[in-house]
Amino acid sequence: MALLCFLLDLRNIPPPILGLLKQCLLHLANHYAAAPSASAAPLPDRLALCYVHHAAAAPSGSSSRSPPELKIAYRPGEKFSLRDFHHAVENLPLDGFLPDQHGSVPTGDVSLQNLFSNRAIYSWATDDISKKVIAICFSAQNTEPLRRSLMEASEQCITVEFVMLETETAAFMYDDVSENSSSFIHRISDLENCVVRRYSPETQVLHGLVKRWLEELKDDKEEMMQAVLVFRAPIIKSVNQVTCSIYPSANQIIDGFPYCQVCRCHGLPIDDVTTNKAKWLCPTTSRQLAASDVTDSAVKIGDQTVLFLSTSGGGPNMRRASTSISFDVIERTDLASLNEGVIMGKSHVVVPSSNDEVALTDESLDQNTQIFYGVCETLFKLDQGLVCSSACNTETMKIGTLACYYLLQPSEKGPMLLRRLAGSEEILPLPDVSRPRNYTVSMDAKNSIETSLSKIAVKEYNPLHHERGFHSKLNSLVKDSLQFGSIAPAYAEDATHLDSFSEPQIPALQGPRGNMFMSQRDKAKKQRASKPPSAGAATASGRGGVSSTQGKKPLLPFEPSASQPLKPTFNRVRRKPVP
Repeated sequence: MALLCFLLDLRNIPPPILGLLKQCLLHLANHYAAAPSASAAPLPDRLALCYVHHAAAAPSGSSSRSPPELKIAYRPGEKFSLRDFHHAVENLPLDGFLPDQHGSVPTGDVSLQNLFSNRAIYSWATDDISKKVIAICFSAQNTEPLRRSLMEASEQCITVEFVMLETETAAFMYDDVSENSSSFIHRISDLENCVVRRYSPETQVLHGLVKRWLEELKDDKEEMMQAVLVFRAPIIKSVNQVTCSIYPSANQIIDGFPYCQVCRCHGLPIDDVTTNKAKWLCPTTSRQLAASDVTDSAVKIGDQTVLFLSTSGGGPNMRRASTSISFDVIERTDLASLNEGVIMGKSHVVVPSSNDEVALTDESLDQNTQIFYGVCETLFKLDQGLVCSSACNTETMKIGTLACYYLLQPSEKGPMLLRRLAGSEEILPLPDVSRPRNYTVSMDAKNSIETSLSKIAVKEYNPLHHERGFHSKLNSLVKDSLQFGSIAPAYAEDATHLDSFSEPQIPALQGPRGNMFMSQRDKAKKQRASKPPSAGAATASGRGGVSSTQGKKPLLPFEPSASQPLKPTFNRVRRKPVP
């Protein structure tokens, strides 16, 4: 968890790139507000926004520009305000770019001393919260004051990340862009609390930046998992294992923004939406609320954020999906180019409907079956799948207001497979780990690996041959429990009550059949009453599964059916190589 302070040097950011950065900041705030949280407390404010801007008007009688100013657009408060942060981003000045100085170091420097002092970033969070300044396209003519400010920030445990956005167009128009950036980086590279990163302002790159910034903001940042691949035979010499790092490839988001009732006193949602005014209680003080104390014109964003609207036209509440779910086919996709990292959740087998499931005539049902298998076989030959959208999330089986995407994967002659696809908001960035340049595997290592892999059996995966051990483990636990013996519960009553409780209650029937059941029950009671009580009677009656099992018939032996389950063959989804 960290406090992130974004510092945009508007002098060096062209309007098109500024528009992309504004979208990134809005997306970051949206993700942060809607992120799930285990706490019901208000969302802590961990975002700040500052910018460097040249005043438009120059001093009277002077032909030079006025010196640049450092302004704070959004400062953290007690709880994060999504509305105020959006307002600050949308109102960033659009006239700050200096095209005549782009590519060269702008005249005039900005002092960051106030930002790094106790009057600003240091006072926005407590000592246990790390603080980070993300300076985008920042430059300085004289680095000595900047170095002093950065060294003061280091003493207060503030890290600074300089983000340089460089386009090919800018490099072509301004030959000295790269040179000036390199010079600036060289002058501050020795500072331990500083890091400089260069990016191309492409959509995919900026999307990855947003997700990385979000990981620093969230309290529940997932730790990187370590894994070890253990082989039964050595891979190279005596080495039989490979250590790896595991990262999630996607993360599900919420399915919509339902309306909610909010108390006006604290601005917090009431747990249950109800029209019963007697049940309106303040979630903070548990005070009885009157109708004037509650507003319906609000929507809930995630678990901790509420937005007040001018009308009660918020989104509907999530509802359970009906027996029929609509999937809209929007495009085809080549399975060979599909990245498996975008596949989420569990898969569903799709088969044509039968007469027992839908009310169709025989002719319509036959036509429906022909179309289904015709589409399936055609897609299989093309090695393609269908991309569908739906308002239903098959993981939760609820209808929301946000779209979910699915892949309908064909098989040769059998059913199709429905698999959930991640949207742009759910994809996580790849780790900052790439294969070193000019790194090659020696021929000896390749030969040793191929020899070792050839010793591993090649089999077609069959889930029936790969048990997780659920039944064997549970059966073992039950056997251990039976050997331990029976213990009478502390709340057990007398033997007579337990005996009568364990006996099923048979309703009184009229006629000969009813007399037959009653006579059997009466006979059983007389037999138990005629037997003298023994020392273990109470214990036997307390156990109940002993005398009753003697009269049960043995189970019939299981005879396996000669028919085997159908085994559909789906086109293999090939992993798209990571660039």
